[in-house]
Amino acid sequence: MENLLEKESVKRVNNFIKQFDSSLEVIVLSKTARTAKDAATALNCEVGAIVKSLVLRADNGFLLCLVAGDKRCSLNKLKKLIKKKDVCMADAEQVKSQTGFSIGGVAPVAHLNKLKVLTDNSLGRYKYVFAAAGHPSCIFRIGYSQLLKITNGSEEAISE
Repeated sequence: MENLLEKESVKRVNNFIKQFDSSLEVIVLSKTARTAKDAATALNCEVGAIVKSLVLRADNGFLLCLVAGDKRCSLNKLKKLIKKKDVCMADAEQVKSQTGFSIGGVAPVAHLNKLKVLTDNSLGRYKYVFAAAGHPSCIFRIGYSQLLKITNGSEEAISE
């Protein structure tokens, strides 16, 4: 079996989180964490503690929305908040070109391009949350307040 920690995308996330806080680490799961439900099952935690990193296209730019695993990103709330009319989910190719990650393994950090990050305030229910780390079987655990700092994200009400 390949060593997932050696994958370029996972190394990028690991280096980024280690520079922020040396105690953070990428965890390789024995099961896939491609969906929030899969990740919660593998980690034996609530689905809401899983961070979904969603890349959206707004007019002609991109942004990243971090949403709790048990919530949905509200495009209507987002449109009002960012004052853009044309907001939709990015396709797999756009996600890969913007972040360097494939869908299912999109981390909230270490993207190829700098993205504006909006973090849904519903994640604040948890002291610690779990986010993808560059591969569907790799995650990292981080404090909610640390997540806001490491992503430089603004805390918003963007879920339904």
